[in-house]
Amino acid sequence: MANGQEKGKENVVALEMWAATQSDEDFTQIVYQGKLNLSEVAKGAGIGKSSLKQNPAVRNALKSIEDGLRQRGVLPPLTEKAQAQSTSAKAHDQGAQRRMLDSKRASLLEQENIELKARVQHLESQLARYCELSEVLSEVGMVPR
Repeated sequence: MANGQEKGKENVVALEMWAATQSDEDFTQIVYQGKLNLSEVAKGAGIGKSSLKQNPAVRNALKSIEDGLRQRGVLPPLTEKAQAQSTSAKAHDQGAQRRMLDSKRASLLEQENIELKARVQHLESQLARYCELSEVLSEVGMVPR
């Protein structure tokens, strides 16, 4: 069984081989919003869609294919907004997951705290009632067994 790096290289080769067998008309049929439809590319190349998004080598190969298609006029040119999005990498917020878990935990703790306060209030009212009963019985001279 191939390891991840070998599988990644195989995916790049599969994508390039698939692209070499496609005509410009074939590419025009799978254009979506000015780019190649990743689902169709993945199906055609026989690779996973996640590989197109996660593997840098596959992403670069796909980008070079799209750039070549743009130069030949098969794909429309990128808008300024699309160019800005492709050049600027999104900053990964490492604390976002931790904050979400902390928020969830705080919510659960608040709910549990409210339930426990209600239970304490209920038990204190029962205790007060039994304390009164105990006082009355001790004044009357009857000791509960």
